Amino acid sequence: MLYSNQATKPWPSLSSFSLHPSKPQHLSKLLASSSSQPDTSAGNIKRLVLSPEGRMKLNPSPDRDLYSFPRFVTHVDDSFISTLTGLYREQLKPEYEILDLMSSWVSHLPPEVKYKRVVGHGLNAQELARNPRLDYFFVKDLNQDQKLEFEDESFNAVLCTVSVQYLQWPEKVFAEVFRILKPGGVFIVSFSNRMFYEKAISAWREGTGYSQVQLVVQYFLSVDGFTQPEVVKKLPIKSDNSPLDGIMRLFGLSQSDPFYAVISYRNFKPLN
Repeated sequence: MLYSNQATKPWPSLSSFSLHPSKPQHLSKLLASSSSQPDTSAGNIKRLVLSPEGRMKLNPSPDRDLYSFPRFVTHVDDSFISTLTGLYREQLKPEYEILDLMSSWVSHLPPEVKYKRVVGHGLNAQELARNPRLDYFFVKDLNQDQKLEFEDESFNAVLCTVSVQYLQWPEKVFAEVFRILKPGGVFIVSFSNRMFYEKAISAWREGTGYSQVQLVVQYFLSVDGFTQPEVVKKLPIKSDNSPLDGIMRLFGLSQSDPFYAVISYRNFKPLN
């Protein structure tokens, strides 16, 4: 069900189906629910990036259990948030319709910009209801149901902030994002080195910053029609190993969170 953060407005209800990652599936079956795609290769999944082992989590319980109560905190530091907001300021135009995927009580959008429409998705309705940037929101576990109940070419931009590490079927989710993006629409996936360790997939937990960037790049490349991904990164300054730096490290104050973003467009990158 889709909720409005403003006056009630009509919206189609959400249907659901179950996809069980523990059961091996032929690629054709995985794509069966995308039969509404035009008869072209664009938007099709070319290959699966993750092995069955790479999709596993230390805590196999449904992700909604972890989000059964709201967390009104930010999961990255101010430096990361400032960099992300600056990136959104460069990439997103006021006339854009935006889907904030795997969102929470804050979207990190530039406060001075009013967008045409912002729809939020997440796992906790209380968090999403507190997000002042959302016009609507809906709750869904994308590890159980990857279908996004929107018409084709509904959004100019889709955002996913510090959450891609929890997707067990990222290829399917990225294909759905491609479907709902307008031609030239942008998908921005940002992340750092923080995570709920027991809920991140094995392929992410065991990686480095570099390998995690490459993993997200491969998610994009697994879907036919996304442009060559662009990588934006901002890494903390290396430690000087001074006594003061050692004290600051002891209290977790010496370095900011590393910033990574992988950006790709549906079909083509618009010329601004």
